[in-house]
Amino acid sequence: MKTAKWMRELPLHLLLLPGLVLVLVYSYVPMLGVVIAFQKFTIFSGWFGSPWIGLDNFRFVLDMPNTGQVIWNTLFIACMKIIAGLFVPIVIALLLNEVTRSFIKRGVQTLIYLPHFLSWVILGGILIDLLSPSEGIVNAMLGKLGIEPIFFLADNRWFPAVLILSDVWKEFGFSTIVYLAAITSVNPTLYEAAVMDGAGRWKQTRHITLPGMMPIIVLMVTLSLGNVLNAGFDQVFNLANPLVYESGDILDTMIYRIAFNDAQYGVATAVGLFKSVVSFLLISVSYWLAYRLANYRIF
Repeated sequence: MKTAKWMRELPLHLLLLPGLVLVLVYSYVPMLGVVIAFQKFTIFSGWFGSPWIGLDNFRFVLDMPNTGQVIWNTLFIACMKIIAGLFVPIVIALLLNEVTRSFIKRGVQTLIYLPHFLSWVILGGILIDLLSPSEGIVNAMLGKLGIEPIFFLADNRWFPAVLILSDVWKEFGFSTIVYLAAITSVNPTLYEAAVMDGAGRWKQTRHITLPGMMPIIVLMVTLSLGNVLNAGFDQVFNLANPLVYESGDILDTMIYRIAFNDAQYGVATAVGLFKSVVSFLLISVSYWLAYRLANYRIF
């Protein structure tokens, strides 16, 4: 009986094999490179020829004058993205739920979902053109109001806001679909009973829709804790410049510059290892909270 079941499920396991090989080659084998964090690594000496220096790379990182600012930038930008990325989709989902004409609802969903499929290379070029102080449409509109041009991508006061808002613009359409799906799972008879009791649309939203969405909201909040140190390398790399490193430089871009501009591979690996360990702990905590608060399990 067990042999027959195993033979029946064998094709399914074989379908998993290519994916498992890719994960092994690109995710697990590279983990051997963490030894570089404890070496004075050079390309010519390799893993076996580079001298071991213990925790010197970590001490070097902690002594760097901008390390504290970079960590603060990473935490601030990532946390603001998480908060805005949770609030905006919930509001949009509630608003779309009130739209009765299906073609308008589907059209809006398509339009807000489209930026999710565009890379930050494309969106970065669009934002650079839109926010240009000389030819950008945003500053042209501000000029009509008598406001001086703003260097959005070269001013430390504005750059974090650009990162947060543009990330929300790109991703909120995807999250909106998740919350719309949660709304559809609410029992329609609850709305009928609320109407019989004289509840308006606002009270129905407050006392029926939002409580019905709460398990998904709690789940999304807890799972997002694992991204506290992920402020978005692709976005920052395509939009940042040395003028805004004070407010826009994050751990990922600092690792990139240390590794590929300064060729200090050991130092870059040390920073990456630190980030990975903290992210692993945060992800573990987030899944534990998701299990306790939303009864969500991976296995």
